[in-house]
Amino acid sequence: MDASASREHEITVLLRDARNGDRAAYDRILPLLYDELRDIAARHMRHERESHTLQPTALLHEALLRILVDDADFEDRAHLLRTASRAMRHVLVDHARSRAAAKRGGALLVTFDDALGANAADERHHHDDRALDILALEDALVELAAADARCAQVVDLRVFAGLGVEEIARILGVSTPTVKRDWAFARAWLAERLSATGSP
Repeated sequence: MDASASREHEITVLLRDARNGDRAAYDRILPLLYDELRDIAARHMRHERESHTLQPTALLHEALLRILVDDADFEDRAHLLRTASRAMRHVLVDHARSRAAAKRGGALLVTFDDALGANAADERHHHDDRALDILALEDALVELAAADARCAQVVDLRVFAGLGVEEIARILGVSTPTVKRDWAFARAWLAERLSATGSP
């Protein structure tokens, strides 16, 4: 068993211990995952074009406070990472709603390209440079989840958790071509939906 597989196994065992009532197991898990979690937090923050009172470390800690509750139940490393990533997104959305309520026009903005994590030339299209309200993006992602839950999971795992196609395929129990098709569909669906809402 190589070092990566050994670490994955150790985390899975600790998560099992936590599910069985050993709450102190999280004290041993978090140091093993802290760098990955902080990278995810930094990725979330890079998607925002306006200044923010939160820093990646503060975002991570607030998200952890939301998910590490008494009934927290994580199957493995990937499950914990994607749950933490989703919690980070919700933290930022909550902050954006508070700022928008406190100040007219105070919504946080992202570009479509930033929002969907595109960086390859073959993934760019005419929506890429358009500024989007992060709340409009969140609403669109919620609608996508209602229309196609797996496609929404692919967006969460690829964009926000930063996982690769092969790992996403393993997590979702589908083939890598299926993940690629879901990703292409999700990008096209979100582009159309955001264009239809007239997001600035």
